Amino acid sequence: MEQKKISDIVIVGGGTAGWMTAAALSKVLKGQYNIKLVESDEISTIGVGEATIPMINLFNQLLELDEDEFMRKTQATFKLGIEFVNWGQKGDRYIHGFGSIGQDLWTVDFHQYWLKQYMAGKAAPLDAYSINTAACHENKFIRAQKDMPNSPLAQIAHAYQFDATLYAKFLREFSEANGVQRIEGKIVDVRLREGDGHVQSVHTENGHSISGELFIDCSGFRALLIEGALKTGFEDWSHWLPCDRALAVPCVSSGELTPYTRATAHSAGWQWRIPLQHRTGNGHVSCSKFMSDDEASSILMSNLDGEALAAPRPIKFVTGRRKQSWNKNVISIGLASGFLEPLESTSIHLIQMGIAHLITYFPSAGFEESDTTQFNRIMSLEYEWVRDFIILHYKATQRTDSAFWNYCREMDVPESLKHKMDVFLANGRVYREANELFTKVSWVQVMHGQGLRPKSYHPLVDLISEQEIQTYLDEVKGVIGACVKAMPKQAVYIADHCAAAPMPHMQRK
Repeated sequence: MEQKKISDIVIVGGGTAGWMTAAALSKVLKGQYNIKLVESDEISTIGVGEATIPMINLFNQLLELDEDEFMRKTQATFKLGIEFVNWGQKGDRYIHGFGSIGQDLWTVDFHQYWLKQYMAGKAAPLDAYSINTAACHENKFIRAQKDMPNSPLAQIAHAYQFDATLYAKFLREFSEANGVQRIEGKIVDVRLREGDGHVQSVHTENGHSISGELFIDCSGFRALLIEGALKTGFEDWSHWLPCDRALAVPCVSSGELTPYTRATAHSAGWQWRIPLQHRTGNGHVSCSKFMSDDEASSILMSNLDGEALAAPRPIKFVTGRRKQSWNKNVISIGLASGFLEPLESTSIHLIQMGIAHLITYFPSAGFEESDTTQFNRIMSLEYEWVRDFIILHYKATQRTDSAFWNYCREMDVPESLKHKMDVFLANGRVYREANELFTKVSWVQVMHGQGLRPKSYHPLVDLISEQEIQTYLDEVKGVIGACVKAMPKQAVYIADHCAAAPMPHMQRK
């Protein structure tokens, strides 16, 4: 039997979430569905999701984008990881690098062999055994060399740092070229269908009435459909993630172009630094219970690399997620679905996963309840997996210099996170739940980087002699060091492959 398919899809809201959704659906649905996107030029987007993780490469491959063109159009730089400063203790710094650490060695994970030697004072810092993190320290970059399968150069995993506004513009051009119709207008009314309460149409201030069968809510924190119209409900996670304010400001680029984002912890929150080709993006995430807005602004503006290009833009938020990402005929994606602060650059990833699961459970006209239930189940897990990883950064601290850090250090955390930390503290073991985003390597880097120290290591490490382990560690470190030495600086690599045109208007406003 042929199913009765829906024909009209309405995306409410543009920005990164809206245009990523439009681009993906216009590519996947092959022009057989009518896709309309409604957005207003009057409503600014949040636009701070300027850093990504390697999963975005799958999205770009889906769209069949040319990476160099994408880099030029969005003023992008390459990203190999995130540097964390002052998180475990003031003065500490470590890098959470993408990709792998070391190579598999006999029986157990590489980090277990390293841990034994580290505990004996015979191993270099963990950074030295990863091509990504070692390259970060030297501001080097090259794409993975797939023709060198036995070299660490084949293991390089990269993401991007880009201008979110330019990214949305780039995807808008892609989407409209693939048949997406953009409708300008501020939505002032949402009408529900009698009988089942599905959204029937949205209406704009300038007189447009847009009907549809499937509505995708990309309206940001306003959540016009999923919350405003359908009253879905919100699960508040601010007791675990108490920051509720952000200030964002661009500044003039200064110094060497780094292939990583930096997150610097302050007395009641943290500051991001994202280097792009034409400027540097900055922001300060803080907790209003422990810091005033004026103090947060002062800290941000006094810690910029160069002259500010605009006044700081304030953003208020509550961490958490919708109780259902999909309710009736509305699917929420991006900030309309939930918000987790951008500490590990997961905002765009959660948009991407919402789109991926939408494609997997794409509805027919009947909107099967089982599909909706499964979509909600997996999206809940996506958010919870990321939630736990971000909470780890706050909980695993030894800082005692402010009331904020005392609260974070002493707070109760989800049982799922507590168990993961306990398992690591016993014998350095880490595990990955199902298809959760962050790998075992990611958990090791953050837990170790923030001062969690296991009592011991995996007992099967002792099957190998200490000399064999030391020789192997030294070889890995040596090969990675030689590879990094041969890599070009990121600025040189970008200049040779994907330099964007200068933007002369980038001056102080």
